[in-house]
Amino acid sequence: MSRPWKPSVTVAAVIEHDGRFLLVEEETNLGIRLNQPAGHLDPGESLVEACARETLEETAYRFIPKALLGVYMWSVPAPSPEQATTFLRFAFAGELGVHEVGRSLDHGIVRALWLTPQEIHART
Repeated sequence: MSRPWKPSVTVAAVIEHDGRFLLVEEETNLGIRLNQPAGHLDPGESLVEACARETLEETAYRFIPKALLGVYMWSVPAPSPEQATTFLRFAFAGELGVHEVGRSLDHGIVRALWLTPQEIHART
């Protein structure tokens, strides 16, 4: 019997300020990678609440999501289709808030950094 299909719901923040984008360097199974501030939706929270929380936890910046940029779906391959993970990500733009200097970042986050589009392309 196959298991019911349940995508993993995630949120992400796309934050631009003075021509730079706020990204995180994080530890992954493939080494250090750049990513948007992002994470999983927790039980009982809205997508907007999750996006604000994840951004704060990963970057130490307050963020107020104001607009849904898009909804994206992709699957991570596995040895069998039943083991594959499908992600459903909701990406938001919004207002940058205060930086909580000295706040600890989530486990696995190396640092938050501001990069220009050219710097992002040079790292990919």
